[in-house]
Amino acid sequence: MLELISEHACFGGIQRFYSHQSSEIGLPMRFSVFLPAQASTGKVPVLFYLAGLTCNEETFMIKAGAQRAAAAQGLILVTPDTSPRGAGIAGESESWDFGLAAGFYVDATEAPWNAHYRMYSYVLELYQTVIQTLPVDSSRVGIFGHSMGGHGALVLALRNPGLFRSVSAFAPICAPSQCPWGAKAFSGYLGGNEQNWLQYDASALMENGRAPFPNGILIDQGLADKFLQDQLFPDAFEKACKKAQQPLELRRHAGYDHGYYFISTFVEDHIRFHSRQ
Repeated sequence: MLELISEHACFGGIQRFYSHQSSEIGLPMRFSVFLPAQASTGKVPVLFYLAGLTCNEETFMIKAGAQRAAAAQGLILVTPDTSPRGAGIAGESESWDFGLAAGFYVDATEAPWNAHYRMYSYVLELYQTVIQTLPVDSSRVGIFGHSMGGHGALVLALRNPGLFRSVSAFAPICAPSQCPWGAKAFSGYLGGNEQNWLQYDASALMENGRAPFPNGILIDQGLADKFLQDQLFPDAFEKACKKAQQPLELRRHAGYDHGYYFISTFVEDHIRFHSRQ
């Protein structure tokens, strides 16, 4: 059962914010939906966007300016929150890169996080909820994301290629098992056995794969991104794609940083990329 929190006319369509009780999280969760005008007369494709650290279900819809392009292409946009809210875990809001707004799209196995921090399975739950309740063509679903959410999008797509027709990312954390953000999150959520981390590492998954997206993957990366050298490792994913013979368009942009000015510059390219697929 979806609870409509608010709705707003937007580019001939409707921007909505919903709440629902999640069986995977065990708590109420919020998500946002943009419905283009085409959705009022039939089923249309849907594109899931996973946001990054410190963000919530509103961030992309407010900052990226994506609704104009989605309206033109006739795509529904869906954005979940980035972590459970109200879990009541001691210390969950002490760090900006772990806990609240930093669920890393994994299913935690370590207490106390394993009770509610199941963001990987939550995205799949939301996928089913959206298909069952909104005018979605379930054969035409794509996923993309930014930073932590770019990592999530790549991992979810690589592990579930039968669910997603297309995948792209902005400045994704491409090898989280090798970077400080990932080591902190994975050790906290998944424990100290680093082999267990690899199921959520896009570069490791791709290295063991065989071109699950033959029509290509699109990644945009700003070269003025302060996190590029220590946290993101797009070269590792590029190398893994080459080994797997996975077509990849990795676009490197001089002068662009990690934020939403960068995302808003190239978001129309991504929506057109998904629309073609």
